[in-house]
Amino acid sequence: MIRSARPADVPAVLSLIRALARYEKLEHEVVGTEADLGEHLFGTHPRAEVALVEEGADIAAFALFFHNYSTFLCKPGLYLEDLFVLPEHRRKGYGRALLGHLAKLALERGCGRFEWSVLDWNEPAIAFYRSLGAKMLDDWRIFRVTGEALGKLAAG
Repeated sequence: MIRSARPADVPAVLSLIRALARYEKLEHEVVGTEADLGEHLFGTHPRAEVALVEEGADIAAFALFFHNYSTFLCKPGLYLEDLFVLPEHRRKGYGRALLGHLAKLALERGCGRFEWSVLDWNEPAIAFYRSLGAKMLDDWRIFRVTGEALGKLAAG
C-alpha cells in the first residue's frame, strides 16, 4: 500500500535515506537530522513530500519528491530526489508502483514533466527506468555548490 508520510514516520524515512546512502556508498554525506527532515516535510513551509510503501507493519520503500518549475513549459514539474526499496522487499513491484504513483500525482497537479537523476554506475536502475519509457538526457550535466563555496558565492 502506498501512502503519504506522516510526522511519526520521520525516523523511518531518515533510516531509509541512510540505507540508500549506504547502497550508493555515500553514507558519510548524510548529515541531516530527524529535526531537519521533520521541519522540511511537515513544518511551516514544507519543502518536500514522501510517499511510502507499507508491507504489513513494515515500511518497505520510499520516494522523496518536490516541485520544480519549467520555464519553457510554463508549468510545474515533479522532481524525484530519492527512490529506494529495501533489499529484502525488492522484485515485488514497489519501485514501479512508487513511480506510477508519482506520475499520477504529477498529472493531477498539472505538471508538465516528471524527472530525476541517477548515478552513472547504477546500471540496474538505468535499465529499469528505461523499461518504463524514461529517457536519459545525455546533453545535460548537474552543477552543485555547497558548503564553503555556497557561502562564498552568496557573499559575492
